[in-house]
Order: sequence, then structure tokens, then C-alpha cells
Amino acid sequence: MRERVPWQALWISLAIIWGSSFLLMKLGLEALHPMQIATLRIGIAAATLLLLAAAMRTRLPRDAGTWGLLAVCSLFLTAIPFTAFVLAETRISSSLAGLGNAITPVATVLFALLLLPSDRLTPRKLAAVLLGLVGVVLIAQPWTAAAGPDLIGFAIAVAGGASYGVGWTLNRRLLAHREVPGIAHPTALMVTGLPMVLVALLIWSGLEGWSPVAAHSPEALPLALLAVAALGVVGTGIAYILQFEVVRAVGPTVSATVTYLIPVVAVGLGVLVLGERLGVWEVVGAAVVIGAGILVGQRPRVRAVAAG
Repeated sequence: MRERVPWQALWISLAIIWGSSFLLMKLGLEALHPMQIATLRIGIAAATLLLLAAAMRTRLPRDAGTWGLLAVCSLFLTAIPFTAFVLAETRISSSLAGLGNAITPVATVLFALLLLPSDRLTPRKLAAVLLGLVGVVLIAQPWTAAAGPDLIGFAIAVAGGASYGVGWTLNRRLLAHREVPGIAHPTALMVTGLPMVLVALLIWSGLEGWSPVAAHSPEALPLALLAVAALGVVGTGIAYILQFEVVRAVGPTVSATVTYLIPVVAVGLGVLVLGERLGVWEVVGAAVVIGAGILVGQRPRVRAVAAG
């Protein structure tokens, strides 16, 4: 794929796929409970990646220790964020949920400073973290209850974005000396994440007294299932394949810049397809958060010293 398709095209495809996931979650909510959507998403993604891994003859980890560490990472990379974003969209627009995802690069830097002894606080990192927090406050607008978004809903979306930061930091720390090659990594994350959301689904439905396999709006079920299927197969399964191709082509640093475009796509689709609107403070805050993410992604310049 790398030789036939330019990495720039794959990069743009990733931004569109991941940005559209917030629209797909909103469509899924027309007939399904948030936990049903999260469970179906991870289950469909796990099945997709298992098939792809088998087709590519990729061997999954064999020792229980590696699977245990992958499960810890999966909690923060699949179960929590996939549940948080769709739960947030029961209270806020898909556009605002997409903006919550924009905090991921800043959260990654923050948790790396807390969890990785090798990471050091620099003025650039400190500025990025503070700028990101300012952006979140501007979007939330806690000084006004009328014009601002639902604070609980937006806080849940921000928690989903921050969860990615925890997960990727733990991934670096716990799996640094474990070999989980290529597609085996996301496949194992989905496989270990599925039991977590499945148990949560059964407990939640039992406490509230609704069937975990029933839709609350049967007439909207076909479109909802189609949206969730696209979310699992394309938005989670296929997207990881594209991500690995981009990483192989240009490295993880350039690949990570797709995070800056995801909220832009999410907002664009929310406005064009669902008729959502953002206020001035939300737009300004979004620009600040995305700017903080770009600041985080910049590499410090190192002056070359000529040998005499």
C-alpha cells in the first residue's frame, strides 16, 4: 500500500475517517444505548483486525504477561474513550465531542511527565499544557450557564481525549521491552477491550432494567447499525492499518499530526450534516487547543556544531 498510495493521501484519509466517527456515534444514538455502541464498535473492530491479522499472517502475543499489560493499556485506549465519547454525545453535539478529542496531544505530554521518569518538563511543554487548559476553559465557558455547552457532557468528552494520553503513555512505559509487532498491537487492544465493555454493558442494563440487545427506537435501528458497523470496520479496524502505513512511511511524529485535523473534520461534518453550530468562544477555544497540540508536536531546534 505504501508504494502505491502516497502517505499524504493515507494521512488525509485517516483524518476524515477518525473525524467522521463522531458523526457516526451521533447517528448510532438514534436507536442504541451508548454502551451498546461502544461494545459493538470494539467487537466489530476486534473481528475485523483478527481477520486482517490472519490474512497478513501476523502472530499475536503468546505470553500471559504481555496480554495483561496490553489489557491495562486497552482500558485507556479503547474501553474508556470509546464509551466516554458516545456517552458525551447524549448531552452535547458531535462537534463538541470532537473538540474534546483535541486535548489528546496535550494530555499525552502531561501524563508522560507524570508517569515516565525519562521525560523532563521544558518551557515548551509547560506552555503547551497551560495553553491547552486555557482552550478547554474557553470552550466550556464556565462563566455562563446559558450560552456555554453542557459542562458534564463536555467534561466527559475531555476525559475521553485525556484517556488516550494516559493509554499511550502507559503503552510506552509498560510495553517498551515487549515485542508486539505491527497489526498485532491494535488487534490485542481490541480483543482485551471487548470483555471490559461487555461486562459494563451487562451491569448497566441490569441496573437500569433494559435489554442489552434491544433498541430504544426500532424504526431508526437500520441506520444506527450501519453507522456503528462503519465505526467498527472502517473507523477502528481499517483506520489502524492506514495508521501503520503512515508510520512506516514517515515515522510516528508526522503520523501523530493527524490529531490536529480530526476535530476540524468532526466540526465540519457536524455543521454540514447535522446542522450543529458553535459559538464564538467555542471556536476560539478550539483554535487554542489545536494550537497547543501543534506546539507539543514541534521538535526543539538543535544547532549543528561544525567540527573544526
